[in-house]
Amino acid sequence: MSGRYKATPDKIIEIGEKLYNSMSDCQLCPMKCRVNRLEGELGECHSGDKASVASFNLHFGEEPPISGTRGSGTIFFAGCNLHCVFCQNYQISQEFRPTDQQRFSVAELADEMLRLQGMGAHNINFVSPTHMIYQMADAVVKARQNGLAIPIVYNSNGYDSVDALRRIRGLVDIYLPDVKYIHNNLAKRFSDVKDYADVVPGVIAEMLHQVGHLQLDDDGIAVRGLLVRHLVLPGHVANSRDCLAFLADLAPEVHLSIMSQYSPQYKACDVPPLDRKLSSVEYENILNYADVCGLQNAFIQELASQDNYVPDFDKSAPFATGSREK
Repeated sequence: MSGRYKATPDKIIEIGEKLYNSMSDCQLCPMKCRVNRLEGELGECHSGDKASVASFNLHFGEEPPISGTRGSGTIFFAGCNLHCVFCQNYQISQEFRPTDQQRFSVAELADEMLRLQGMGAHNINFVSPTHMIYQMADAVVKARQNGLAIPIVYNSNGYDSVDALRRIRGLVDIYLPDVKYIHNNLAKRFSDVKDYADVVPGVIAEMLHQVGHLQLDDDGIAVRGLLVRHLVLPGHVANSRDCLAFLADLAPEVHLSIMSQYSPQYKACDVPPLDRKLSSVEYENILNYADVCGLQNAFIQELASQDNYVPDFDKSAPFATGSREK
């Protein structure tokens, strides 16, 4: 695995210029909508050139190495390049239309990162950054220059551009991607994207190459590395087994969060078998299969998580106390 990459000032300028110019013919994610976001054209993510943010908060519901004891400094970007019928964040990923007060310049975004650090956050956790990767990267550079000293978490749905990830190499400390599907037919049916299963293996490999396996400090808090998430969907155990097999083939020591928190949200109530919660039998099947695959580092959830991790972004604290919606 590669060592930590230090971006020179010239390299930082190059990163910013290339990514910013890309928004005039946007190909920042695999959708490649090719709209001119600089002129107000909107693609699949419904996002312009400024960072649209739904919420800044200290989040205590992530995996223990991410939330720790003081919370993860979470920045929820609005919009998304996927359209998952079961999205628990649908209020901000699908239905959110930001006001002027919810559109942030790079400088303002950097200030919010420093504010979260001042509140004691273990890290800065960008949720759904794929379509905001330029704004995120530029803000990270500015915040680092102004004293940001905690790790950066890139928390994505896995449908990222490998090229864009390579351009920001050295700016992200912890990658926290989903592996949702390893079958394109499910990706098309549930997330309205035709090639997710083709894209995600290269994305995970690139992330692993950049930051290596998850590293924790003496208090068990993540400081660097890759942590992959997989949400087990009801009625689709075969997909989950194949996702785990892919990860085991990539690296049996990869850190993996096997999530049981699925509950029918958004449009899923009308899409069988996603119209029900995950059963204990289905979840145990996947946990057993993780052992069979030889996966060595897995976080697991109690089934009670199905009722505990559904946010409400109409509230100033979507998940927990300490949140502040902008």
